[in-house]
Parts: sequence; structure tokens; C-alpha cells
Amino acid sequence: MGTSDVNLAALIGSRICHDLISPVGAINNGLELLEMTGSRDGPEMQLISQSVGSATARIRFFRIAYGMAGNQQMGRAEIVGVLRDVMDGGRLDVAWGPMDGHPRGAVRMAFLAIQCLETAMPYGGRIEITCERQRWTVHGRGEKLNVDDALWKTLDGTAVTAEIEPAHVQFALLPAVVADAGRKLTVTGQSGDLTISF
Repeated sequence: MGTSDVNLAALIGSRICHDLISPVGAINNGLELLEMTGSRDGPEMQLISQSVGSATARIRFFRIAYGMAGNQQMGRAEIVGVLRDVMDGGRLDVAWGPMDGHPRGAVRMAFLAIQCLETAMPYGGRIEITCERQRWTVHGRGEKLNVDDALWKTLDGTAVTAEIEPAHVQFALLPAVVADAGRKLTVTGQSGDLTISF
């Protein structure tokens, strides 16, 4: 996957997220209006509200992970907010270590790595992201890891990416994005632990 393919994929991701965020935001605005009129009571409205919140959080996450990265800086508060919202109520605990802001392109790689680890941690666990001397480490630890060896070999280039399913597109995109950034991707693991570095 060359630079032009990565850019095309990012443009598609940006377009989809851009087009989805407006109607989801409009639904949320409608819910707020209903709340002001006192009509937001009941389990049905709570379910709609939770679903809209979840959809908004995922779109914000996808916009960073799959959209055009650009050179702009992302502050810690924004990054932590996106991760908190997208993981809310889930089995994974994600800890963002870096205290300073970072370029959106680096955050994008970290988010893709988080998604890769998420597939191996169906029973939950903790993911920690650190950055030291411009080297990023995304470390996952869980009681039961479910590692698909063929899928994970995609990250080091020893498996063919053509057979990847849509739910695992992050495994095809992460190595391409890391290579385009001039970085080296490494994956290490042992019982209960997986680490992606770039």
C-alpha cells in the first residue's frame, strides 16, 4: 500500500466521518430540545441518547484513526477525551501517558495500534500508550488474549493483507502509515502481553 493509497483511504475516511457527524449531531440537538421540554424521560429516550453518544464517540475516534492526519497538533485533553468517550462502558481501560500535545499523524498511528490490540483482548484488559524520544509504545495486558497469528503477521509484513476482513482493516493500514512516516513497526508479545512500537 503506497502513499497514494494511504492518502486515498484517509480521504475516504475523512469524508465518511464528516458526512456522518452532522446528522448524528442533529439527533443529539433534537434530544437536548426534548430534554428542555421535559419529554426526555423513559428508557427509550435514554437508549437513544446513549446510542447517539456512542456513535459520536466512535466517529471522533475514526476521524483521527482513518482520516487525513495533517500536521496539526492535538492536545492531551482532546486525545484523552476521545479515548474516554469511545471506551466508556467497555471492557478495556486505556491510559494515555504523554503529557504534551503530539502531531495528529502520530496520534493516528497510536489509535490504529489500540484497535489492533483491542481485537486480541475480547475479555478486556488495559492498554497503555507511552512516547519516549519520539518512539511510541502501545502496550496491552489482559488475562486472556486471543491472538490471531495470521492477522498479527500482517503487521510485520510476513502475511498477505488481501485477505483481511473489513473489521480488521487497521492491520493493513497501520504498517502502511508507519512506513510512510519513515518509522519501523515492531510487535512483541508473551503470555498476557502484547506491545506495538513505532
